[in-house]
Amino acid sequence: MDAARQTSDIDLYSEAVRNDPYPHYRKLRDAGAAVWLDRTGVWAISRYKDVRESLRNAEVFSSAQGVAASGQVNEVVRGTTLCSDDPLHRKLRAVLQAPLTPAALAPLKGRIDAAAQAKVEELVSRGTFDAATDLARYLPLTIVTELVGLSEEGRERMLEWAAAGFDSLGAFNERAARGLAKVGEIIEYAGRCVAERAVKPGSWGAKVLEAADRGEITPQEGVGILIDYIVPSLDTTIFATAAMLWLFSRHPDQWEALRSDPSLATGALNETIRLESPITGFTRCVTREHTIEDVVLPAGSRALMLYASANRDERKWLDPERFDIRRPAGDHLGFGSGTHMCAGQHLARIEMRALLGALIRRVNRFELDGEVRRAENNVLRGLASVPIRVH
Repeated sequence: MDAARQTSDIDLYSEAVRNDPYPHYRKLRDAGAAVWLDRTGVWAISRYKDVRESLRNAEVFSSAQGVAASGQVNEVVRGTTLCSDDPLHRKLRAVLQAPLTPAALAPLKGRIDAAAQAKVEELVSRGTFDAATDLARYLPLTIVTELVGLSEEGRERMLEWAAAGFDSLGAFNERAARGLAKVGEIIEYAGRCVAERAVKPGSWGAKVLEAADRGEITPQEGVGILIDYIVPSLDTTIFATAAMLWLFSRHPDQWEALRSDPSLATGALNETIRLESPITGFTRCVTREHTIEDVVLPAGSRALMLYASANRDERKWLDPERFDIRRPAGDHLGFGSGTHMCAGQHLARIEMRALLGALIRRVNRFELDGEVRRAENNVLRGLASVPIRVH
Protein backbone atom coordinates (compact mmCIF):
# COMPACT_ATOMS: atom_id res chain seq x y z
CA MET A 1 0.00 0.00 0.00
CA ASP A 2 0.91 3.68 0.05
CA ALA A 3 4.26 4.52 1.64
CA ALA A 4 2.70 7.41 3.56
CA ARG A 5 0.19 5.13 5.23
CA GLN A 6 -0.27 5.57 8.96
CA THR A 7 -1.38 2.52 10.94
CA SER A 8 -2.84 2.03 14.39
CA ASP A 9 -3.60 -0.97 16.61
CA ILE A 10 -6.49 0.86 18.34
CA ASP A 11 -9.59 -1.34 18.54
CA LEU A 12 -12.40 1.20 18.48
CA TYR A 13 -14.92 -1.51 19.32
CA SER A 14 -13.18 -2.80 22.45
CA GLU A 15 -14.80 -2.15 25.81
CA ALA A 16 -11.90 0.00 27.01
CA VAL A 17 -12.04 2.31 24.00
CA ARG A 18 -15.85 2.46 23.93
CA ASN A 19 -15.84 3.61 27.54
CA ASP A 20 -13.55 6.56 26.76
CA PRO A 21 -13.12 6.99 23.00
CA TYR A 22 -12.17 10.64 22.75
CA PRO A 23 -8.42 10.40 23.54
CA HIS A 24 -8.19 7.65 20.92
CA TYR A 25 -10.03 9.76 18.36
CA ARG A 26 -7.55 12.55 18.98
CA LYS A 27 -4.62 10.20 18.39
CA LEU A 28 -6.16 9.19 15.08
CA ARG A 29 -6.77 12.81 14.06
CA ASP A 30 -3.18 13.69 14.90
CA ALA A 31 -1.80 10.63 13.11
CA GLY A 32 -3.19 11.52 9.69
CA ALA A 33 -6.10 12.27 7.42
CA ALA A 34 -6.75 8.52 7.09
CA VAL A 35 -5.28 5.87 9.39
CA TRP A 36 -5.34 2.13 8.77
CA LEU A 37 -6.80 0.23 11.75
CA ASP A 38 -4.95 -3.08 11.88
CA ARG A 39 -7.41 -4.75 14.24
CA THR A 40 -10.52 -3.88 12.22
CA GLY A 41 -9.18 -3.78 8.67
CA VAL A 42 -10.65 -0.39 7.80
CA TRP A 43 -9.38 3.15 7.25
CA ALA A 44 -10.35 5.57 10.02
CA ILE A 45 -11.31 9.02 8.73
CA SER A 46 -11.54 11.18 11.82
CA ARG A 47 -11.08 14.87 10.95
CA TYR A 48 -14.11 17.09 10.39
CA LYS A 49 -13.20 18.31 6.90
CA ASP A 50 -12.39 14.84 5.61
CA VAL A 51 -15.45 13.16 7.13
CA ARG A 52 -17.78 15.84 5.76
CA GLU A 53 -16.27 15.76 2.26
CA SER A 54 -16.27 11.96 2.18
CA LEU A 55 -19.91 11.71 3.26
CA ARG A 56 -20.80 14.05 0.40
CA ASN A 57 -18.89 11.98 -2.15
CA ALA A 58 -21.11 8.93 -2.62
CA GLU A 59 -19.48 8.05 -5.93
CA VAL A 60 -16.22 7.22 -4.15
CA PHE A 61 -17.53 6.36 -0.66
CA SER A 62 -20.42 4.01 -1.42
CA SER A 63 -23.09 2.74 0.98
CA ALA A 64 -24.36 0.09 -1.45
CA GLN A 65 -21.99 -2.56 -0.08
CA GLY A 66 -23.22 -1.94 3.46
CA VAL A 67 -22.09 0.44 6.20
CA ALA A 68 -21.02 -2.08 8.85
CA ALA A 69 -17.39 -2.76 9.72
CA SER A 70 -17.79 -6.46 8.92
CA GLY A 71 -18.60 -8.34 5.74
CA GLN A 72 -20.89 -10.80 7.54
CA VAL A 73 -23.34 -8.05 8.44
CA ASN A 74 -23.02 -6.13 5.18
CA GLU A 75 -24.22 -9.20 3.27
CA VAL A 76 -27.45 -9.07 5.29
CA VAL A 77 -28.20 -5.32 5.26
CA ARG A 78 -27.41 -4.40 1.65
CA GLY A 79 -30.28 -2.90 -0.32
CA THR A 80 -31.86 -1.03 2.61
CA THR A 81 -32.22 2.75 2.74
CA LEU A 82 -29.08 3.05 4.87
CA CYS A 83 -27.14 0.60 2.72
CA SER A 84 -27.83 1.75 -0.83
CA ASP A 85 -26.80 4.44 -3.31
CA ASP A 86 -28.88 6.39 -5.80
CA PRO A 87 -31.08 5.70 -7.66
CA LEU A 88 -32.27 2.94 -5.26
CA HIS A 89 -31.54 5.08 -2.20
CA ARG A 90 -33.50 8.00 -3.62
CA LYS A 91 -36.51 5.76 -4.28
CA LEU A 92 -36.50 4.19 -0.82
CA ARG A 93 -35.85 7.45 0.99
CA ALA A 94 -38.80 9.14 -0.73
CA VAL A 95 -41.13 6.62 0.93
CA LEU A 96 -39.28 6.57 4.25
CA GLN A 97 -39.13 10.34 4.60
CA ALA A 98 -42.66 11.19 3.45
CA PRO A 99 -44.08 11.36 7.02
CA LEU A 100 -40.85 12.85 8.42
CA THR A 101 -40.66 16.15 6.54
CA PRO A 102 -41.20 19.38 8.51
CA ALA A 103 -44.53 19.91 6.74
CA ALA A 104 -45.75 16.38 7.52
CA LEU A 105 -44.68 16.63 11.15
CA ALA A 106 -46.13 20.11 11.77
CA PRO A 107 -49.63 18.83 12.74
CA LEU A 108 -48.04 16.60 15.39
CA LYS A 109 -46.17 19.36 17.18
CA GLY A 110 -49.04 20.36 19.48
CA ARG A 111 -49.61 16.78 20.52
CA ILE A 112 -45.92 16.20 21.20
CA ASP A 113 -45.67 19.46 23.16
CA ALA A 114 -48.67 18.50 25.29
CA ALA A 115 -47.30 15.02 25.99
CA ALA A 116 -43.92 16.47 26.93
CA GLN A 117 -45.52 19.03 29.23
CA ALA A 118 -47.56 16.37 31.05
CA LYS A 119 -44.57 14.06 31.49
CA VAL A 120 -42.32 16.87 32.76
CA GLU A 121 -45.00 17.99 35.24
CA GLU A 122 -45.22 14.46 36.57
CA LEU A 123 -41.46 13.98 36.91
CA VAL A 124 -40.69 17.41 38.34
CA SER A 125 -43.35 16.93 40.99
CA ARG A 126 -41.47 13.83 42.12
CA GLY A 127 -38.25 15.82 42.55
CA THR A 128 -35.99 13.00 41.37
CA PHE A 129 -36.11 10.86 38.25
CA ASP A 130 -33.89 9.11 35.74
CA ALA A 131 -33.38 11.36 32.74
CA ALA A 132 -32.55 8.39 30.52
CA THR A 133 -35.32 5.95 31.38
CA ASP A 134 -38.11 8.12 32.80
CA LEU A 135 -37.82 11.12 30.49
CA ALA A 136 -35.74 10.51 27.36
CA ARG A 137 -37.51 7.28 26.44
CA TYR A 138 -41.01 8.61 26.92
CA LEU A 139 -41.83 10.29 23.60
CA PRO A 140 -40.04 7.77 21.33
CA LEU A 141 -41.69 4.82 23.09
CA THR A 142 -45.21 6.29 23.14
CA ILE A 143 -46.02 8.70 20.34
CA VAL A 144 -43.41 7.52 17.86
CA THR A 145 -44.17 3.81 18.19
CA GLU A 146 -47.86 4.61 17.75
CA LEU A 147 -47.11 6.65 14.63
CA VAL A 148 -45.17 3.75 13.12
CA GLY A 149 -48.26 1.62 13.75
CA LEU A 150 -46.64 -1.60 14.94
CA SER A 151 -48.29 -4.43 16.86
CA GLU A 152 -47.84 -4.73 20.62
CA GLU A 153 -44.99 -7.23 20.14
CA GLY A 154 -43.13 -4.79 17.94
CA ARG A 155 -43.57 -1.86 20.34
CA GLU A 156 -42.37 -3.92 23.29
CA ARG A 157 -39.20 -5.02 21.55
CA MET A 158 -38.27 -1.86 19.65
CA LEU A 159 -35.58 -0.76 22.12
CA GLU A 160 -34.00 -4.20 22.20
CA TRP A 161 -34.05 -4.48 18.42
CA ALA A 162 -32.75 -0.96 17.87
CA ALA A 163 -29.72 -1.50 20.12
CA ALA A 164 -29.03 -4.84 18.44
CA GLY A 165 -29.19 -3.26 14.98
CA PHE A 166 -26.50 -0.74 15.87
CA ASP A 167 -24.41 -3.36 17.69
CA SER A 168 -24.30 -5.43 14.52
CA LEU A 169 -22.78 -2.56 12.52
CA GLY A 170 -19.47 -2.60 14.40
CA ALA A 171 -16.54 -4.97 13.98
CA PHE A 172 -17.68 -8.59 14.13
CA ASN A 173 -17.08 -9.14 17.83
CA GLU A 174 -19.37 -10.93 20.28
CA ARG A 175 -21.68 -7.92 20.53
CA ALA A 176 -22.05 -7.78 16.74
CA ALA A 177 -22.73 -11.50 16.53
CA ARG A 178 -25.50 -11.25 19.13
CA GLY A 179 -26.84 -8.16 17.40
CA LEU A 180 -26.91 -9.91 14.03
CA ALA A 181 -28.99 -12.74 15.48
CA LYS A 182 -31.57 -10.20 16.68
CA VAL A 183 -31.47 -8.44 13.29
CA GLY A 184 -32.82 -11.73 11.95
CA GLU A 185 -35.71 -11.39 14.41
CA ILE A 186 -36.41 -7.83 13.23
CA ILE A 187 -36.44 -8.95 9.60
CA GLU A 188 -38.82 -11.80 10.40
CA TYR A 189 -41.15 -9.52 12.36
CA ALA A 190 -41.21 -6.77 9.72
CA GLY A 191 -41.74 -9.40 7.04
CA ARG A 192 -44.85 -10.64 8.88
CA CYS A 193 -46.11 -7.07 9.21
CA VAL A 194 -45.90 -6.63 5.44
CA ALA A 195 -47.21 -10.08 4.50
CA GLU A 196 -50.13 -9.91 6.93
CA ARG A 197 -50.61 -6.13 6.59
CA ALA A 198 -50.38 -6.04 10.37
CA VAL A 199 -49.99 -2.31 10.87
CA LYS A 200 -52.35 0.33 12.21
CA PRO A 201 -54.49 2.00 9.50
CA GLY A 202 -53.26 5.50 8.66
CA SER A 203 -49.86 4.87 10.28
CA TRP A 204 -46.41 5.29 8.75
CA GLY A 205 -46.32 1.52 8.30
CA ALA A 206 -49.62 1.63 6.43
CA LYS A 207 -48.20 4.27 4.08
CA VAL A 208 -45.30 1.92 3.33
CA LEU A 209 -47.77 -0.83 2.36
CA GLU A 210 -49.68 1.63 0.19
CA ALA A 211 -46.45 2.58 -1.60
CA ALA A 212 -45.83 -1.12 -2.28
CA ASP A 213 -49.41 -1.51 -3.55
CA ARG A 214 -48.79 1.34 -6.00
CA GLY A 215 -45.64 -0.34 -7.25
CA GLU A 216 -43.32 2.42 -5.98
CA ILE A 217 -41.35 -0.14 -3.97
CA THR A 218 -41.34 -3.92 -3.71
CA PRO A 219 -42.82 -5.67 -0.65
CA GLN A 220 -39.29 -6.69 0.38
CA GLU A 221 -38.16 -3.07 0.17
CA GLY A 222 -41.15 -2.23 2.35
CA VAL A 223 -39.80 -4.65 4.97
CA GLY A 224 -36.52 -2.70 4.98
CA ILE A 225 -38.30 0.63 5.41
CA LEU A 226 -40.29 -0.68 8.38
CA ILE A 227 -36.99 -1.71 9.95
CA ASP A 228 -35.66 1.80 9.25
CA TYR A 229 -38.51 3.16 11.38
CA ILE A 230 -37.72 0.69 14.19
CA VAL A 231 -33.92 0.87 14.47
CA PRO A 232 -32.68 4.45 13.91
CA SER A 233 -35.55 6.39 15.50
CA LEU A 234 -35.16 5.40 19.14
CA ASP A 235 -31.76 5.20 20.80
CA THR A 236 -30.36 8.14 18.87
CA THR A 237 -33.03 10.53 20.17
CA ILE A 238 -33.09 8.90 23.61
CA PHE A 239 -29.32 9.17 24.02
CA ALA A 240 -29.22 12.76 22.81
CA THR A 241 -31.98 13.76 25.24
CA ALA A 242 -30.34 12.02 28.20
CA ALA A 243 -26.98 13.58 27.29
CA MET A 244 -28.58 17.02 27.18
CA LEU A 245 -29.80 16.79 30.78
CA TRP A 246 -26.52 15.24 31.90
CA LEU A 247 -24.61 18.15 30.37
CA PHE A 248 -26.90 20.75 31.93
CA SER A 249 -26.47 19.05 35.30
CA ARG A 250 -22.71 19.40 34.96
CA HIS A 251 -22.85 22.93 33.54
CA PRO A 252 -25.45 24.91 35.51
CA ASP A 253 -24.25 28.16 33.96
CA GLN A 254 -25.42 26.90 30.57
CA TRP A 255 -28.85 26.01 31.94
CA GLU A 256 -29.14 29.46 33.48
CA ALA A 257 -28.17 31.01 30.13
CA LEU A 258 -30.90 28.99 28.39
CA ARG A 259 -33.53 29.89 30.98
CA SER A 260 -32.62 33.55 30.54
CA ASP A 261 -32.83 33.27 26.76
CA PRO A 262 -34.97 30.33 25.52
CA SER A 263 -34.09 31.25 21.93
CA LEU A 264 -30.80 29.42 22.62
CA ALA A 265 -32.70 26.11 22.55
CA THR A 266 -31.63 25.28 18.99
CA GLY A 267 -28.03 25.98 19.94
CA ALA A 268 -28.40 23.72 22.98
CA LEU A 269 -29.63 20.83 20.83
CA ASN A 270 -26.88 21.26 18.26
CA GLU A 271 -24.16 21.57 20.89
CA THR A 272 -25.41 18.46 22.71
CA ILE A 273 -25.36 16.37 19.55
CA ARG A 274 -21.96 17.76 18.56
CA LEU A 275 -20.36 17.01 21.92
CA GLU A 276 -22.13 13.71 22.65
CA SER A 277 -22.81 12.30 19.18
CA PRO A 278 -25.08 9.25 19.66
CA ILE A 279 -23.80 7.53 16.49
CA THR A 280 -20.01 7.26 16.57
CA GLY A 281 -19.64 6.34 12.91
CA PHE A 282 -20.51 4.11 9.93
CA THR A 283 -18.28 2.70 7.20
CA ARG A 284 -18.30 3.17 3.44
CA CYS A 285 -16.79 1.09 0.63
CA VAL A 286 -14.12 2.90 -1.45
CA THR A 287 -15.17 2.34 -5.07
CA ARG A 288 -11.95 3.54 -6.70
CA GLU A 289 -8.48 4.57 -5.60
CA HIS A 290 -8.79 7.84 -3.73
CA THR A 291 -6.32 10.16 -2.05
CA ILE A 292 -6.99 12.14 1.12
CA GLU A 293 -4.10 14.54 1.61
CA ASP A 294 -1.08 12.24 1.24
CA VAL A 295 -2.83 8.94 1.96
CA VAL A 296 -3.99 6.66 -0.86
CA LEU A 297 -7.09 4.57 -0.13
CA PRO A 298 -7.16 1.55 -2.48
CA ALA A 299 -10.27 0.60 -4.43
CA GLY A 300 -12.29 -2.00 -2.55
CA SER A 301 -11.06 -0.95 0.88
CA ARG A 302 -13.43 0.19 3.60
CA ALA A 303 -13.40 3.59 5.37
CA LEU A 304 -14.90 4.31 8.79
CA MET A 305 -16.41 7.79 9.00
CA LEU A 306 -16.00 8.84 12.64
CA TYR A 307 -18.74 11.41 13.20
CA ALA A 308 -18.04 11.61 16.93
CA SER A 309 -14.37 12.40 16.29
CA ALA A 310 -15.12 14.98 13.60
CA ASN A 311 -17.45 16.76 16.01
CA ARG A 312 -14.55 17.28 18.43
CA ASP A 313 -11.88 18.11 15.86
CA GLU A 314 -9.64 20.96 17.03
CA ARG A 315 -9.14 21.93 13.40
CA LYS A 316 -12.83 22.85 13.18
CA TRP A 317 -13.96 23.76 16.70
CA LEU A 318 -12.45 26.18 19.20
CA ASP A 319 -12.04 24.44 22.59
CA PRO A 320 -14.06 21.45 21.32
CA GLU A 321 -14.35 19.67 24.68
CA ARG A 322 -16.32 22.59 26.15
CA PHE A 323 -20.13 22.58 26.29
CA ASP A 324 -21.24 25.99 25.04
CA ILE A 325 -24.83 26.44 23.88
CA ARG A 326 -23.93 29.77 22.25
CA ARG A 327 -21.47 28.01 19.92
CA PRO A 328 -22.59 28.07 16.26
CA ALA A 329 -22.68 24.27 15.92
CA GLY A 330 -25.40 23.85 13.32
CA ASP A 331 -22.92 22.25 10.93
CA HIS A 332 -22.08 19.36 13.27
CA LEU A 333 -22.03 15.88 11.75
CA GLY A 334 -24.10 14.13 14.41
CA PHE A 335 -26.88 13.61 11.86
CA GLY A 336 -24.41 12.73 9.12
CA SER A 337 -24.14 14.70 5.89
CA GLY A 338 -24.86 14.29 2.20
CA THR A 339 -27.50 11.99 0.71
CA HIS A 340 -27.66 9.80 3.83
CA MET A 341 -28.21 12.63 6.30
CA CYS A 342 -30.56 11.45 9.06
CA ALA A 343 -34.13 11.26 7.73
CA GLY A 344 -35.62 11.53 11.22
CA GLN A 345 -33.69 14.56 12.44
CA HIS A 346 -36.71 16.89 12.24
CA LEU A 347 -38.73 14.56 14.48
CA ALA A 348 -35.81 14.26 16.91
CA ARG A 349 -35.58 18.05 17.15
CA ILE A 350 -39.33 18.42 17.77
CA GLU A 351 -39.22 15.83 20.57
CA MET A 352 -36.13 17.31 22.23
CA ARG A 353 -37.37 20.89 21.96
CA ALA A 354 -40.74 19.91 23.43
CA LEU A 355 -39.08 18.41 26.50
CA LEU A 356 -36.63 21.28 26.77
CA GLY A 357 -39.39 23.89 26.61
CA ALA A 358 -41.36 22.15 29.36
CA LEU A 359 -38.26 21.86 31.56
CA ILE A 360 -37.33 25.53 31.10
CA ARG A 361 -40.71 26.53 32.54
CA ARG A 362 -40.41 24.32 35.61
CA VAL A 363 -36.75 23.72 36.54
CA ASN A 364 -34.33 26.22 38.06
CA ARG A 365 -31.45 23.80 38.37
CA PHE A 366 -30.51 20.15 37.79
CA GLU A 367 -28.07 18.13 39.81
CA LEU A 368 -26.89 14.54 39.47
CA ASP A 369 -28.40 12.34 42.14
CA GLY A 370 -26.39 9.14 41.79
CA GLU A 371 -24.05 7.26 39.51
CA VAL A 372 -24.37 7.78 35.79
CA ARG A 373 -24.21 4.57 33.79
CA ARG A 374 -23.25 4.30 30.12
CA ALA A 375 -24.97 2.02 27.65
CA GLU A 376 -22.86 -0.65 25.96
CA ASN A 377 -22.98 -0.69 22.17
CA ASN A 378 -20.55 -1.08 19.27
CA VAL A 379 -21.71 1.99 17.34
CA LEU A 380 -23.91 4.03 19.68
CA ARG A 381 -22.58 6.09 22.57
CA GLY A 382 -25.05 7.16 25.22
CA LEU A 383 -26.21 7.04 28.79
CA ALA A 384 -28.37 4.20 30.10
CA SER A 385 -29.05 5.89 33.44
CA VAL A 386 -28.85 9.54 34.54
CA PRO A 387 -30.30 10.00 38.05
CA ILE A 388 -31.41 13.63 38.34
CA ARG A 389 -32.67 15.84 41.15
CA VAL A 390 -34.49 18.99 40.07
CA HIS A 391 -34.89 22.28 41.91
